[in-house]
Amino acid sequence: MYRRISVAAAATLLFVGTAVAADGIVGNWTTDSGQTAAITGGGPFTITLKTGEHAGKRIGRMSAAGNNKYTGEITDPADDKTYSGDATLNGNSLKMRGCVAIVFCKSQNWKRQ
Repeated sequence: MYRRISVAAAATLLFVGTAVAADGIVGNWTTDSGQTAAITGGGPFTITLKTGEHAGKRIGRMSAAGNNKYTGEITDPADDKTYSGDATLNGNSLKMRGCVAIVFCKSQNWKRQ
């Protein structure tokens, strides 16, 4: 009985550790334009502007892809066009990229607040 409980506890810690590692993207980020974007959730992650002209607007949705990379979609709040997107987390820096047809891409580098 004790062995089963130990195995169950170890498995739980393994899954919790994996979930925590995937949540490095969660938090408040300063965009290139100086606005604050909040990334919330546990997968998929939701990106919502907190400041600026489009405050309160959801501008993206990302899912963890492994190795501090995320994939999903990004919406330009000015024209409501949605693009395929990806993000790469590197410490307190988040490189966000939105693409049309994989060829035409625009990137921003966000900083953790």
